[in-house]
Amino acid sequence: MALHEIVLPETKPETEWVRGRPLQKVSPQRDHSVLQLRFGAELERWARGRGEVGTEWRFRIAPRGEARRPLVPDISYVSNERLGTLSDEDLQVPPFAPDVAVEILSPDDRRIDLDDKIGVYLRGGSSLAIVVDPARIVELHDAQGTTRLDQSATIAHVALPGFRYSVRKLFEALRRS
Repeated sequence: MALHEIVLPETKPETEWVRGRPLQKVSPQRDHSVLQLRFGAELERWARGRGEVGTEWRFRIAPRGEARRPLVPDISYVSNERLGTLSDEDLQVPPFAPDVAVEILSPDDRRIDLDDKIGVYLRGGSSLAIVVDPARIVELHDAQGTTRLDQSATIAHVALPGFRYSVRKLFEALRRS
């Protein structure tokens, strides 16, 4: 149960609660936008019939014994089972962490802030937090630790049964035509 809830106004870009303070998200640049679109589309194809995928979807996350706070993953996935319990109002801003949260690094992102968000997602109930670094590395964070994937690897995890996506293919989207 959350101790209390931190409520922030909606802003453009969104403001999240990170490391005990409000932090406005950075407006994405091209690489961030392209990776978000490509990865989101691939995850959406996989999620059909399983759940919903959203971009910039606000969640109200309450790790056990901590204040509930807003976080807005770049991409998120929530299973149909968890969504089915929500009212129409709560569906808009779910009162829990997504099953899977994806953060795509922007040049101005600070690692200390990203690590805080990953910890909140995992303590709040996410099974997996994925970090996509335009420097062509993908990190998978779960309760067992962190796995770093280079371009020879494939993104796959038990939290996404049957989902497989080549890291190389993901980053090919950044190549100019």
